[in-house]
Amino acid sequence: MKLTLKQLMMRSALPAVCLTVGGYFAFHAVSGPTGYVAWREYKVQRSKLQQAVVSSEEQQAALQRRLVLLDPRHVDPDLADELVRRNLDLVKPDEVVVPLPATQAQAAN
Repeated sequence: MKLTLKQLMMRSALPAVCLTVGGYFAFHAVSGPTGYVAWREYKVQRSKLQQAVVSSEEQQAALQRRLVLLDPRHVDPDLADELVRRNLDLVKPDEVVVPLPATQAQAAN
């Protein structure tokens, strides 16, 4: 039994369409906007955002501790003295001001 070209094309059309559709979905599963490659990039972005959240929470906690020290009902005398001296540049003649780098100053608070 010899197949004509038309019969051969008709028999191979369905498998060709199936392979094309499967290839399309496979391509997008790997490199599409929600594919494997994009998923890896999303993981990197997520870890950076989580680090930013942790940093923000640490800053918020430091500010919260400082806010508690500035409560108008009972202000911490050392912090009040520090703020007045820093903002008004009031230093006694026998005192020496040693500014700390920002990282050490934040760690001390």
